[in-house]
Amino acid sequence: MANLTIVASITAKADQVEFVKSELFKLVEKTRAEEGCVQYDLHQDHNHPHQFLFFENWTTRELWQAHIASQHIADYKAATADAIESVIISEMTQIA
Repeated sequence: MANLTIVASITAKADQVEFVKSELFKLVEKTRAEEGCVQYDLHQDHNHPHQFLFFENWTTRELWQAHIASQHIADYKAATADAIESVIISEMTQIA
């Protein structure tokens, strides 16, 4: 069975870029240690520094859902609630 690929696009408010970036960094080590996490890479757009992207691979959707329900994700959401402009999450499967 193919991994579940997640592409999460996060747009920070213009005056909150460094704060959001620091909060996103906090997620990386904890998430990479989670069961089912194959890949969890954080990117920042060169031309639009308020734009961040996580490229993730998980062994199962259920383990990704456990990640979404984790305490560190809840803490991140609470800390950045007023600092985020938008979030778009795409669930994908590699087909070629």
